Amino acid sequence: MAKITVVGAGNVGATTAHLAALKKLGDIVLIDIVEGLPQGKALDILESGPVEGFDCRVIGTNNYEDTKNSDIVVITAGIARKPGMSRDDLLEINTKIVKSVTEQIVKYNPNCILIIVSNPLDAMVYAASEASKFPKNKVIGMAGILDSTRFRSFIAAELGVSVNKVEAMVLGGHGDDMVPLVRFTKANGKPITNLLPKEKINALVERTRNGGIEIVNLLKTGSAYYAPASSVVEMIDSILKDKKKVLPCAAYLDGEYGVKGYFVGVPARLGKNGVEEVIELELNEEERKQFQETASHVKELIEKVKL
Repeated sequence: MAKITVVGAGNVGATTAHLAALKKLGDIVLIDIVEGLPQGKALDILESGPVEGFDCRVIGTNNYEDTKNSDIVVITAGIARKPGMSRDDLLEINTKIVKSVTEQIVKYNPNCILIIVSNPLDAMVYAASEASKFPKNKVIGMAGILDSTRFRSFIAAELGVSVNKVEAMVLGGHGDDMVPLVRFTKANGKPITNLLPKEKINALVERTRNGGIEIVNLLKTGSAYYAPASSVVEMIDSILKDKKKVLPCAAYLDGEYGVKGYFVGVPARLGKNGVEEVIELELNEEERKQFQETASHVKELIEKVKL
């Protein structure tokens, strides 16, 4: 059976562990620096097994040695946003946390695939890549799936259709300048440009860009975790089962989309080797301009990363 480690037993980490167990994706290790927290949450998840019908092992620990030989390691560690904070405000403190965590993980899991969830996402993927020295295809950021599922949710609600009938793709950095691709967005097979007026589409795009802070402002003491965890688990599922799904992720670009040397949100084929292909969509002039703007912001952020 596959082995999945989730670093950080907060809301995102614990929910990820729970969903991975429900989907029977493998044995799970939940690790955190707070004594008792991962142990208690892991035991609680484990005890739901007889009801939910999963047999995987779920353990909580404060010791990185217990993560040994994991196939996938999900890093959710770091401080969450509070009202008034941007994702970028977390840069310095979360860089230190992600660097430290990655170094510990690499010691016991030299062959794993890393999925990064910590914010600011694009910079944290870069930090984990530098700290791990892993091949670039084995370090991936979770962002685009979350942004796309938010966009799909808002469109489905606006049109009164099933979310399963909405196709959408969001590219670029996981921030205020992300690029929801309206031209590629469909509901019931029809372009949304034929179904909604431009002002309404623009409002949905703006709501998607602010999807995270909308939840932060409502919760007041934390940030989103159900949709982020679901998004992570879709990536784990595609990798462990070698489904080769094309999912929007922060992947390393080596010239694709005119970007070289950074992790930016693009459609990527995920299989047993991690990112197996970056899918290059034919963008129009406006979309290319927006993508270059978001890539420039990612570059600026990374230049501030002190490792």
